[in-house]
Amino acid sequence: MERFFGGKPALVLVRLAILSLIVGVVLAALGFSPLELIDSLQRLVQRIYDMGFTAIEKAARYFLLGAVIVFPVWVVMRLLKVMGRGSTEVLDPGSRNREV
Repeated sequence: MERFFGGKPALVLVRLAILSLIVGVVLAALGFSPLELIDSLQRLVQRIYDMGFTAIEKAARYFLLGAVIVFPVWVVMRLLKVMGRGSTEVLDPGSRNREV
């Protein structure tokens, strides 16, 4: 049970209660209420749904655009690292297997 909670369950619950109280005071000072937060989340979900999957389509386009650059650079860097590692092992006497 302690592994799941990250400590003794009673202490974790007390810490969560104190943290919830502090965050509640800060949010109340900023003018938020629980119902407003739930309403805002519902409106957000509705806007995303109303937009359809345009946002997902745009995100996929941005991913592909970036991937055209990122993945080839990554492959080249990995190849250079592998090739460089092979040559440095020969030059580095500390990394050789010592055979007596």
